[in-house]
Amino acid sequence: MTFAPGRTVLYRNIDGPRLATVRPCRVVSDDERGLLLWLARGSAIVLEVAGDDRGIRDMPFTEWVTLPHKVVPATWQGPGLLKFLPPGADYSVWFFRDEQDRFQNWYVNLEAPALRWDDGEVAGVDTIDYDLDIVVAPDRSWAWKDEDELAERLALPEHYWVRDEAALWASGRGVIKQIEAGEFPFDGTWTDFTPDPSWGPFESLPPGWDRPAEPRSF
Repeated sequence: MTFAPGRTVLYRNIDGPRLATVRPCRVVSDDERGLLLWLARGSAIVLEVAGDDRGIRDMPFTEWVTLPHKVVPATWQGPGLLKFLPPGADYSVWFFRDEQDRFQNWYVNLEAPALRWDDGEVAGVDTIDYDLDIVVAPDRSWAWKDEDELAERLALPEHYWVRDEAALWASGRGVIKQIEAGEFPFDGTWTDFTPDPSWGPFESLPPGWDRPAEPRSF
């Protein structure tokens, strides 16, 4: 399944059986290197929150798993963002920008390999956020991020979606080797990206954004 440049694709995070986030993006390119998506500032998104409107990071995970949840409309507040998904990889690489829309840093989001779906009127990729991340400066110095969240959630395996902690850390270390070597996509590719001027923010999500998650075998 290949997505044509300019097509709307929903980047969806799945937490266990539930939608956690849905972000509408446009396809920059989709080729043998992977899928490159653009998320415009100000786009309509949805977020999972508890019944009292607090997010997963607003409370201990031990409390989060006891509460009812819902998804609510929100807006992507940060500058526009590139998301690169290598084929079959258990991570994506995000290109963060500053308020002047200049490249600021890379961000490695460790996650389940994306599953593509295409319902005709709406299409998307479904992944599972593994919480552990790597922040990469322009000089390719790097630092782990959210190790504390990972440890807290691993303590509740009956509720958590990370199944293999050792494999997760190994995946991250593999990406670090690419970072330190300056290999693609950490070689400057796309750091000067300029989106199509017509790619403004999405004012709403298309019908079908909440379709069931793609079946995944672990």
